Amino acid sequence: MELLAAAILGIIQGLTEFLPVSSSAHLILVPWFLGWKPEGLAFDVALHVGTTISVLAYFWSDWIRLARELYRGFRERNLFGNPDRRLAWFLIVGTMPAMFAGLTLEEIVEDQLRSPLVTVFTLAALGVLLLVAEKRSRQNRAIEKYTWADALCIGFSQAIALIPGVSRSGITMTTALFRNSTRTSAARFSFLLSTPIILGAGLLSGLRLVDAVQNPGNSVEAVNWSVFGVGLFFAAVAGFLCIRYFLQYLKTRSFMPFVIYRWLLAALVLIYYLKGWNG
Repeated sequence: MELLAAAILGIIQGLTEFLPVSSSAHLILVPWFLGWKPEGLAFDVALHVGTTISVLAYFWSDWIRLARELYRGFRERNLFGNPDRRLAWFLIVGTMPAMFAGLTLEEIVEDQLRSPLVTVFTLAALGVLLLVAEKRSRQNRAIEKYTWADALCIGFSQAIALIPGVSRSGITMTTALFRNSTRTSAARFSFLLSTPIILGAGLLSGLRLVDAVQNPGNSVEAVNWSVFGVGLFFAAVAGFLCIRYFLQYLKTRSFMPFVIYRWLLAALVLIYYLKGWNG
């Protein structure tokens, strides 16, 4: 059962990290619904590593190209000379708000905002925002036409995704749509922008795990490497396939199914919560 739970949670992490439905909400709600105990810090590391592998594997050529152009920009003293150089800088600038928020506010979020009721509100509210953005956006701007204002707006919105139920991909894609981005460009920028954050979260969790294991004063459970490996594998595979097919989906279809899903999930959580509370 531990391995089955690890596989299920890995698949959930891989899918919901990149779909606009909130991975943090699902990783709180699924164990809550099923009565599973938290898997612990080591399993969190496995899931972060898995999704990091998936996004790096899918966009490896993009990151190599952007890194090369960033280097050439410094060498030629022409930092913003082409769309790839500008995009690289947009990603750097856009990453900073979420990085700052994660380092300063993570403990507050973990201690005070992991209630199912918070998730109910954020799932429903972002569903409304995504619907409005879908309806109002002109969707006539590709990623090559992004500006500094786009990068800053999307970057600051990513910082809000610390709150469970918001969804990093959901809030960044919604903001991009409000900036009249095409759906595919909104998703592509969102995934590229998420890469440093997912990688950083994995590294931070890994350092905490190492510290917990090495510090004799900490009581930490031994790492179950089978569970670790299963969670990592399924998160990586599910994440890679999700990115691939979601980008294809957005070429011809809208975000409306995800809006409806968020509302239905919020209603289900509220009903389940009230039923348990009254019982």
